[in-house]
Amino acid sequence: MSILFKRATVSGSILLTAAFWANGVSKLLDFGAAKAELRSRGLPSPALEAAIVVAIQLGGSGLVISGRAVWIDASLLTSFTVLALLVGHASWTAPKGRERTHHLNALLSNLGLVDGLGLAVVSAESPLP
Repeated sequence: MSILFKRATVSGSILLTAAFWANGVSKLLDFGAAKAELRSRGLPSPALEAAIVVAIQLGGSGLVISGRAVWIDASLLTSFTVLALLVGHASWTAPKGRERTHHLNALLSNLGLVDGLGLAVVSAESPLP
């Protein structure tokens, strides 16, 4: 593997997963707020769900960055992202105006993350250039 390709892959993986590990660390440091956020979304077991979210965000990100089992980790992060979009950023249900625009921007940004995770899988599974 060329050193340039390896460095680009690692730095790209770090940047791709930055939102996940930053959010996971934030939830870990203020677990009470993480539980309250999930409770406000109407989820039945906020403590368990917050722990699962933190584990997926931090564990999945770490494994994507390490290049190990990328397709499994990317699948977990993708599933989490899609669920978060449906639960937390349902732009189609938000009132018109600034709130809907915020949720629509979050939706589009997260769809970009999902695509980036797909590219990470393809990159990890493909023969080197």
